Amino acid sequence: MDRITGRFAVVGSPIEHSLSPRIHAAFAGQTGRTIDYRAEQVDPETFEPWVGEFFKREGRGLNVTLPFKTRAYQLAQVASERADLAGAANFLTFDQDGRLFADNTDGKGLVTDMVTNADWSLRGARILILGAGGAVKGVMSALLSEQPSTIYVVNRTASRAEALAADWSGSVIPVCGGGYETADTMMWDVIINGTSTGLSGGLPALPDSVALAEGCVCYDMAYGGAAAPFLAWSASQGARDARDGLGMLVEQAAESYFLWLGEYPDTQTVLSSLRAV
Repeated sequence: MDRITGRFAVVGSPIEHSLSPRIHAAFAGQTGRTIDYRAEQVDPETFEPWVGEFFKREGRGLNVTLPFKTRAYQLAQVASERADLAGAANFLTFDQDGRLFADNTDGKGLVTDMVTNADWSLRGARILILGAGGAVKGVMSALLSEQPSTIYVVNRTASRAEALAADWSGSVIPVCGGGYETADTMMWDVIINGTSTGLSGGLPALPDSVALAEGCVCYDMAYGGAAAPFLAWSASQGARDARDGLGMLVEQAAESYFLWLGEYPDTQTVLSSLRAV
């Protein structure tokens, strides 16, 4: 098998359970090639110098996960519009002018999984988003591009949701924010969980009066066991469909692979193999 030149990696802390090396190996294997793509655990105190050394030593591309997405964006010399809008990056490479370039493929991954893979329509939808952290910031522009009727962001700390909504005050589509207790403002067509509460087996503190419209669909940006509590809640509330974020992970990886190598891989075979495990 031919080897793709250069080194690639996903960097984070913690990182030991990352599926990214397996996903990118599968992408490369579709064209009979191998890729040197590794998961790299990096001490938060050494992130910036580590990135510099990586690219000095045949590094070609990095994916970036928690807790480094904001720092990756700040480290870059030039950024895409979607990284600028998010204020965070999950993708680093060098552009043709030798500048460190940042992008954010999370929003593309989320929308592709929801609209293409799940066959959900977001146009005209009333979308409720739980959480106001970096994960949510990274997908806002992609969600707005699908022309929903409104997006309402709720968070345990209301001021954070209000601040995120204020960042989009110029949007033609209304974006509002508040505390969890305001999640019963209207009936929802789409509910997206962007919090990490599932990691501890919990749920965001939504009021019992939150209302799902007929045909409402629910999405957790986490996957596996971390998504289980929210998916169970969605079923108990009568959601038409509920989906975890494994497809988002694969689709954002595919966008990264394309940006590095100019080839868009087949995501469906990879996603099917991961779900079969």
